[in-house]
Amino acid sequence: MQELATKPMQEPAKSVLDELPGELLMWVLIISELLVFGAGLLAFLGVRLTDPAGFAEAQEHLNRTSAAFNTIVLVTSGFLAARALHLREQSKRRSARWHLAGASSLGLVFLAIKVFEYWEKAQLSITSESHPFFTFYYLLTGFHAAHVIAGVVILVLVAWKDDPQNIEVGASFWHMVDLVWVLLFPVIYLLA
Repeated sequence: MQELATKPMQEPAKSVLDELPGELLMWVLIISELLVFGAGLLAFLGVRLTDPAGFAEAQEHLNRTSAAFNTIVLVTSGFLAARALHLREQSKRRSARWHLAGASSLGLVFLAIKVFEYWEKAQLSITSESHPFFTFYYLLTGFHAAHVIAGVVILVLVAWKDDPQNIEVGASFWHMVDLVWVLLFPVIYLLA
Protein backbone atom coordinates (compact mmCIF):
# COMPACT_ATOMS: atom_id res chain seq x y z
CA MET A 1 0.00 0.00 0.00
CA GLN A 2 2.83 2.39 0.84
CA GLU A 3 4.43 1.67 -2.54
CA LEU A 4 1.33 3.08 -4.30
CA ALA A 5 1.45 6.31 -2.31
CA THR A 6 5.05 7.13 -3.27
CA LYS A 7 4.72 6.65 -7.02
CA PRO A 8 4.01 9.92 -8.88
CA MET A 9 0.84 10.01 -10.94
CA GLN A 10 1.40 10.11 -14.68
CA GLU A 11 -0.10 12.98 -16.63
CA PRO A 12 -2.33 11.96 -19.50
CA ALA A 13 -0.67 12.16 -22.92
CA LYS A 14 -1.28 15.45 -24.72
CA SER A 15 -3.06 15.36 -28.04
CA VAL A 16 -2.49 17.60 -31.03
CA LEU A 17 -5.57 19.58 -29.98
CA ASP A 18 -3.97 20.32 -26.60
CA GLU A 19 -0.99 21.88 -28.38
CA LEU A 20 -3.04 24.38 -30.42
CA PRO A 21 -2.73 27.96 -29.22
CA GLY A 22 -6.00 29.61 -28.26
CA GLU A 23 -9.38 27.98 -28.18
CA LEU A 24 -10.53 24.89 -30.08
CA LEU A 25 -13.72 26.57 -31.32
CA MET A 26 -11.71 29.43 -32.82
CA TRP A 27 -9.65 26.85 -34.73
CA VAL A 28 -12.86 25.20 -35.97
CA LEU A 29 -13.97 28.64 -37.21
CA ILE A 30 -10.59 29.39 -38.78
CA ILE A 31 -10.42 26.07 -40.61
CA SER A 32 -14.00 26.35 -41.84
CA GLU A 33 -13.34 29.89 -43.12
CA LEU A 34 -10.16 28.78 -44.87
CA LEU A 35 -12.13 25.98 -46.54
CA VAL A 36 -14.79 28.46 -47.71
CA PHE A 37 -12.18 30.82 -49.14
CA GLY A 38 -10.30 27.88 -50.65
CA ALA A 39 -13.47 26.69 -52.38
CA GLY A 40 -14.05 30.21 -53.70
CA LEU A 41 -10.53 30.43 -55.07
CA LEU A 42 -10.82 27.00 -56.70
CA ALA A 43 -14.10 28.04 -58.32
CA PHE A 44 -12.46 31.27 -59.51
CA LEU A 45 -9.58 29.31 -61.05
CA GLY A 46 -11.95 26.78 -62.60
CA VAL A 47 -14.11 29.43 -64.27
CA ARG A 48 -10.95 31.29 -65.31
CA LEU A 49 -9.95 28.24 -67.37
CA THR A 50 -13.06 28.73 -69.51
CA ASP A 51 -12.15 32.33 -70.44
CA PRO A 52 -8.49 33.13 -69.71
CA ALA A 53 -8.40 36.08 -72.13
CA GLY A 54 -11.54 37.64 -70.65
CA PHE A 55 -10.24 37.18 -67.12
CA ALA A 56 -6.89 38.74 -68.07
CA GLU A 57 -8.63 41.70 -69.69
CA ALA A 58 -10.92 42.20 -66.68
CA GLN A 59 -7.96 41.95 -64.33
CA GLU A 60 -6.36 44.94 -66.06
CA HIS A 61 -9.02 47.13 -64.42
CA LEU A 62 -7.72 46.30 -60.94
CA ASN A 63 -5.50 48.61 -58.94
CA ARG A 64 -2.53 46.37 -58.21
CA THR A 65 -0.66 49.13 -56.40
CA SER A 66 -3.36 49.65 -53.79
CA ALA A 67 -3.76 45.88 -53.42
CA ALA A 68 0.00 45.49 -52.87
CA PHE A 69 -0.09 48.31 -50.33
CA ASN A 70 -3.02 46.60 -48.61
CA THR A 71 -0.93 43.43 -48.39
CA ILE A 72 1.78 45.36 -46.55
CA VAL A 73 -0.87 46.95 -44.30
CA LEU A 74 -2.38 43.59 -43.29
CA VAL A 75 0.95 41.81 -42.77
CA THR A 76 2.13 44.71 -40.59
CA SER A 77 -1.14 44.56 -38.68
CA GLY A 78 -0.66 40.83 -38.11
CA PHE A 79 2.83 41.51 -36.76
CA LEU A 80 1.41 44.06 -34.32
CA ALA A 81 -1.23 41.58 -33.12
CA ALA A 82 1.41 38.91 -32.55
CA ARG A 83 3.65 41.41 -30.80
CA ALA A 84 0.73 42.42 -28.55
CA LEU A 85 0.45 38.86 -27.28
CA HIS A 86 4.18 38.70 -26.60
CA LEU A 87 4.07 42.02 -24.72
CA ARG A 88 1.02 41.00 -22.66
CA GLU A 89 2.71 37.74 -21.67
CA GLN A 90 5.56 39.90 -20.33
CA SER A 91 2.99 41.92 -18.31
CA LYS A 92 3.47 44.97 -20.54
CA ARG A 93 -0.25 45.61 -20.66
CA ARG A 94 -0.19 49.18 -21.92
CA SER A 95 2.19 48.39 -24.79
CA ALA A 96 0.09 45.36 -25.71
CA ARG A 97 -3.02 47.53 -25.90
CA TRP A 98 -1.23 50.06 -28.10
CA HIS A 99 -0.13 47.28 -30.44
CA LEU A 100 -3.71 45.99 -30.64
CA ALA A 101 -4.93 49.52 -31.34
CA GLY A 102 -2.34 49.78 -34.11
CA ALA A 103 -3.36 46.42 -35.56
CA SER A 104 -7.05 47.38 -35.59
CA SER A 105 -6.26 50.83 -37.03
CA LEU A 106 -4.36 49.21 -39.89
CA GLY A 107 -7.42 47.01 -40.44
CA LEU A 108 -9.41 50.22 -40.91
CA VAL A 109 -6.76 51.51 -43.34
CA PHE A 110 -7.15 48.28 -45.30
CA LEU A 111 -10.92 48.81 -45.45
CA ALA A 112 -10.55 52.43 -46.57
CA ILE A 113 -8.28 51.37 -49.42
CA LYS A 114 -10.72 48.61 -50.38
CA VAL A 115 -13.61 51.12 -50.44
CA PHE A 116 -11.47 53.34 -52.70
CA GLU A 117 -10.90 50.34 -55.00
CA TYR A 118 -14.64 49.65 -55.15
CA TRP A 119 -15.31 53.34 -55.83
CA GLU A 120 -12.83 53.20 -58.75
CA LYS A 121 -14.76 50.25 -60.22
CA ALA A 122 -18.07 52.08 -59.74
CA GLN A 123 -16.68 55.06 -61.67
CA LEU A 124 -16.00 52.68 -64.56
CA SER A 125 -19.49 51.15 -64.21
CA ILE A 126 -17.91 47.81 -63.33
CA THR A 127 -20.29 45.68 -61.30
CA SER A 128 -20.42 42.06 -60.24
CA GLU A 129 -22.39 41.40 -63.44
CA SER A 130 -19.87 43.01 -65.82
CA HIS A 131 -17.91 39.77 -66.22
CA PRO A 132 -17.53 36.51 -64.25
CA PHE A 133 -14.12 37.79 -63.10
CA PHE A 134 -15.82 40.66 -61.28
CA THR A 135 -18.44 38.35 -59.81
CA PHE A 136 -15.62 36.49 -58.09
CA TYR A 137 -13.67 39.67 -57.38
CA TYR A 138 -16.54 41.28 -55.47
CA LEU A 139 -17.59 38.04 -53.80
CA LEU A 140 -14.13 37.07 -52.55
CA THR A 141 -12.80 40.51 -51.66
CA GLY A 142 -16.15 41.56 -50.17
CA PHE A 143 -16.33 38.42 -48.03
CA HIS A 144 -12.75 39.07 -46.95
CA ALA A 145 -13.60 42.71 -46.11
CA ALA A 146 -16.42 41.42 -43.89
CA HIS A 147 -13.84 39.31 -42.06
CA VAL A 148 -11.59 42.35 -41.70
CA ILE A 149 -14.49 44.22 -40.07
CA ALA A 150 -15.08 41.28 -37.71
CA GLY A 151 -11.36 41.11 -36.98
CA VAL A 152 -11.16 44.81 -36.15
CA VAL A 153 -14.07 44.39 -33.71
CA ILE A 154 -12.36 41.35 -32.16
CA LEU A 155 -9.05 43.22 -31.78
CA VAL A 156 -10.82 46.13 -30.08
CA LEU A 157 -12.60 43.73 -27.72
CA VAL A 158 -9.42 41.88 -26.79
CA ALA A 159 -7.64 45.19 -26.21
CA TRP A 160 -10.40 45.98 -23.73
CA LYS A 161 -10.45 42.48 -22.14
CA ASP A 162 -6.74 41.97 -22.57
CA ASP A 163 -5.81 38.77 -20.81
CA PRO A 164 -3.25 36.75 -22.80
CA GLN A 165 -5.72 34.03 -23.75
CA ASN A 166 -8.14 36.56 -25.27
CA ILE A 167 -5.31 38.19 -27.21
CA GLU A 168 -4.13 34.81 -28.45
CA VAL A 169 -7.61 33.93 -29.72
CA GLY A 170 -8.09 37.35 -31.34
CA ALA A 171 -4.65 37.28 -32.94
CA SER A 172 -5.34 33.79 -34.30
CA PHE A 173 -8.45 35.06 -36.08
CA TRP A 174 -6.54 38.09 -37.37
CA HIS A 175 -3.77 35.87 -38.74
CA MET A 176 -6.43 33.90 -40.64
CA VAL A 177 -7.60 37.18 -42.16
CA ASP A 178 -3.98 37.94 -43.14
CA LEU A 179 -3.48 34.49 -44.62
CA VAL A 180 -6.62 34.70 -46.73
CA TRP A 181 -5.51 38.04 -48.18
CA VAL A 182 -2.02 36.68 -48.89
CA LEU A 183 -3.76 33.96 -50.95
CA LEU A 184 -6.33 36.27 -52.60
CA PHE A 185 -3.85 38.94 -53.65
CA PRO A 186 -1.72 36.90 -56.06
CA VAL A 187 -4.60 34.84 -57.47
CA ILE A 188 -6.95 37.76 -58.14
CA TYR A 189 -4.53 40.61 -58.81
CA LEU A 190 -1.40 39.01 -60.26
CA LEU A 191 -2.20 35.67 -61.90
CA ALA A 192 -1.75 36.21 -65.62
